[in-house]
Amino acid sequence: MSVIQKIRDKYAVVIIVLICVAIVSFLLQDVFFGRNSMFSQSNAVGKVNGTELSLADYQQRIENAQRMAQQNMGGLTLSDEQNQQIREEAWNGFLQEQIMKGQFEELGIEVTEAELIDVVNSKNPHPIMMRYFVNPETGQFDRSLIDRVRENARQDQTDQMAAQLQMLDREIEQYQANNKYITLINQAINYPKWMADMQQADNAKNANIGYVHVPYVTIADSTVKVTDAELNKYIQDHKAAFQVPESRRIEYVTFDVVPSASDSAAALADLEKLRAELDTTPDPANFVKLNSELGFNDVFISRNAIQVPEKDSIIDLPVGAMYGPYRDANSIVYAKMLARRTQADTVKFSHILLVPQSPAADTIAKKQADSLAGVIRAGGDIAALAAQFSQDPYSNKTGGEYTLSGFGQLPNEFAPVKEAAYLGTTGEVKVIKLPIGYSVMKITAQINPGPAVKVAYLAKRVDASSTTSTEALSAANEFAGKNRDKKSFDKTIQEKGLNKRLANNLRPMDFVIQGLGNAREVIAWAYEADAGDVSPVFSLEDRFVIAVLTGARAEGTAALEDVRPQVEAEVRKIKKAEQIMAKMKEPATLEAAAAATNQPVLTAEGVSFGSPFVAALGPEPRIAGAAFNKAWGTAKASAPIQGTSGVYVIKVNNYVDVQQPAYDYKTQRDAVERDTRQMVDQLLFPLILKKKSEVKDDRAKFFRAN
Repeated sequence: MSVIQKIRDKYAVVIIVLICVAIVSFLLQDVFFGRNSMFSQSNAVGKVNGTELSLADYQQRIENAQRMAQQNMGGLTLSDEQNQQIREEAWNGFLQEQIMKGQFEELGIEVTEAELIDVVNSKNPHPIMMRYFVNPETGQFDRSLIDRVRENARQDQTDQMAAQLQMLDREIEQYQANNKYITLINQAINYPKWMADMQQADNAKNANIGYVHVPYVTIADSTVKVTDAELNKYIQDHKAAFQVPESRRIEYVTFDVVPSASDSAAALADLEKLRAELDTTPDPANFVKLNSELGFNDVFISRNAIQVPEKDSIIDLPVGAMYGPYRDANSIVYAKMLARRTQADTVKFSHILLVPQSPAADTIAKKQADSLAGVIRAGGDIAALAAQFSQDPYSNKTGGEYTLSGFGQLPNEFAPVKEAAYLGTTGEVKVIKLPIGYSVMKITAQINPGPAVKVAYLAKRVDASSTTSTEALSAANEFAGKNRDKKSFDKTIQEKGLNKRLANNLRPMDFVIQGLGNAREVIAWAYEADAGDVSPVFSLEDRFVIAVLTGARAEGTAALEDVRPQVEAEVRKIKKAEQIMAKMKEPATLEAAAAATNQPVLTAEGVSFGSPFVAALGPEPRIAGAAFNKAWGTAKASAPIQGTSGVYVIKVNNYVDVQQPAYDYKTQRDAVERDTRQMVDQLLFPLILKKKSEVKDDRAKFFRAN
């Protein structure tokens, strides 16, 4: 106790101070280290007009869009390009939501929950609903799919399903609000009668002119010197034409991991073992399904529809015979003929699907199927019966009709129906037992019958061995280690005869480089490197890449080196025009202009104020305008005019009345206002609202790798 008492007496004040500091630290930690603290690391991938988009929200938007895209593609894997497009659409969707949200709030535009419910349940399908709820077989809107999604949502109470439904609601809400907004804008579009009358008058006459044309090509480019100061001044005077986004430019070399001869020999040896088993197995189809890189397609294919290498040698094989080995892309293949038969290229049939609700109801469903078959054989309309009785969500809206050709597929549960359609005869009506019920089907057409074959392809992919990959990596590491600047990079490529490639205009959030595929790591490196830096070795699927940064362009007005050829051409044209005009001086007549420039006097007829195109001259809007300049009229020649292809002096010989169709102001107004509304709808957001908003894109900071 004496020890404890001493501590109390001697260190009481110190202990109290420490406790107070700890309490204060605890209370202030959120200020300094919390989500909104001055020292916290932001997880916002971007901001528009003060509203942030979190990394989690952005990724959720991407994942939802990817799921929907895959559903629309029948579960196929999305390509690198499609994933990149989805990422950009997710970002642009956020921008549009926030920018338009500000517009909606300012104008008092809102979409109520009752309105959303009405949109979903409306007899006339909403455009958004038509996009997502499409029958893959018919390509048409299918309302039954909405009911299926609702049922899935009730059964699958997951965040994933909820997020997808929220995404759909948000998209419909945005569409409705945008529609109200653009309707308000469209109310301001007006094509007044005075403007229509003026344009009618402008088009009532054509001008026949004489002219002297001095082409710019009469002065050699080599004689016209331009300075960087002149070029930069032109860029500054025409900034709007030279606005560019942020981008990078790289040059790169690849060391491809190509399977060697020994790799091919190893793959062939493995394939030969499998071939020996294929020769003796009693179930070749299942064997190929389990052992082939190409899987097995259990269908008969017409001779014309087969698209494989060595086709001519394969299609005439006897049943049971085998052909190979042969190469198909990066695989070695044996083909075995399994069966032959005669079948149509295309079949059409209609069917009625009856699905018993329980095993006990199977007998009832069978009796109903037999009854319907009897009605159809007696002349009953199968399309009308399908609309009334069929439980096939894929076809009951189209009278139960299917058309199959080539590799045409049906849901797996309908495989017996498909087989019957090919093997039966036109007009035949059958009742077919299915795993899910009964089908009453009628074959309506069998087009272009001919030989068809079922072939099993036993394939073994030729992959590069670890030894081959290591050799390629060693070569890449050696190259990168010895070439750490652009000069040595280029020199070594030339000495070794390597293939150097260029990738230009790489944006901060690009993931794909043409020719390389998904190369996010390379692009992220390019935005951290300095011009002339050589990258480390990047491993991209079946190749190793080393890049050098050759250009870094900031957002804003383009630098001269990026647009030099274009600007030089324009500045030279201006200086040539000045030389030609100085030589012409102020010609009183066309003849004086011709004499001063040693050019002939020519004529052009039918020059219209409403068209920039002049016969025999091409697009020359200034000439078309000058021909109707009242200050010159028909009395005198014009001043020298700097045109598209040269300098002109013109004189109007006469004006000719143009016979025009009857002038209907209402029809013309409707057409002009319709075109203007379409233009506003397309350009209002990207060219006006987006540019007027404060947008900060930080996504690249969070996506360093694939």
